[in-house]
Amino acid sequence: MLKHLTTAAISAALLGGTAIAAYAQDTITLRATANSNENDEDYDGLVVFKNFVEQASNGAIEVEMFIGTQLCSNGAECMQGVADGSIDIYVSTSGGTSGIFPFVQVLDLPYLMANDRVAEGVLESGTEFVTTMQNMVEETSGGAIKLMTIGNTGGWRNFANTQRRVETPADLEGLKIRTVVADLPQELVRALGASPTPIPWPELFTSFQTGVVEGSKNGITDIMGMKFPDAGLQYLTLDGHAYMGALWFMNGERFNGMTDEQKRVIVDGFYQLQQATFASPKRKSIEAYQAFQDGGGDLYVPTPDQKAMFAEAAQPVYEWFQQNVDGGEAIYNAMTATVEEVEAEIEAQREATIQ
Repeated sequence: MLKHLTTAAISAALLGGTAIAAYAQDTITLRATANSNENDEDYDGLVVFKNFVEQASNGAIEVEMFIGTQLCSNGAECMQGVADGSIDIYVSTSGGTSGIFPFVQVLDLPYLMANDRVAEGVLESGTEFVTTMQNMVEETSGGAIKLMTIGNTGGWRNFANTQRRVETPADLEGLKIRTVVADLPQELVRALGASPTPIPWPELFTSFQTGVVEGSKNGITDIMGMKFPDAGLQYLTLDGHAYMGALWFMNGERFNGMTDEQKRVIVDGFYQLQQATFASPKRKSIEAYQAFQDGGGDLYVPTPDQKAMFAEAAQPVYEWFQQNVDGGEAIYNAMTATVEEVEAEIEAQREATIQ
């Protein structure tokens, strides 16, 4: 895939005359897609992006939204579309693009960011972490793809299962936990004593029913949106091991072919989109948690000591990531340095307000 991306970038350069002609038109039309649905935070973000960009550009830039699989059906296919220019904008989780950009799995490293405030500060445009990842995406893709922003899609990943309440890592022992195909989530599940079982998302409901898997690591809005409690998923532990980052990519040539004024509109539009996706899960999760409990679900919040036990058990994953993932050490260092800086800024803001 990396070879294809680089080839796409070269081909785009050779076809520059055609591209320039397209950009010279009065109206630019951007094709944006998300492999989700209208109940998802990705959709909320795109609606905000579309309205902002079209208004701020006085109609000079139009955004066409394609929700679902109209343009592409999976991460690899969609990213290839971004690289060759058939898709202008695409959003993916880290799992959907880790085959192309393995270092994005840093977003799945557990227990690095404590809460929404820390995560939103770390993902703010211009931080060491975001700038490092943007540069790595551009370099790896040969300039074919730009990482525009990182939002949220579904709040926080938590462990949920069909068998029993999980209060400590020992309670996960032996459970078959659904993961994506990516290596890092599987390494985490193993580190905590459970058995990782890669299952495609559309097959997960049936897999819970039949016992092919006994648990998952998902956000509450996804759990309730997919009606997983009806399939037996009745135990949810709010360990908050990973912030569900949403990576928003754009075709590099498409962006670079715009005027500086148009680029500013696009960049500001992605800021508006990011803020919308930060806010959306907070509101939706309130209703979702209540619905989970109303349906008989067992909702457990680990004590600080218990959460420290989870973090301690997950320590081997950090070493594995830095040693085995291409670009892992650089992006891990950028992440941890930014987390430390953001936490210090938050504490200083608290103290200033308290005084």
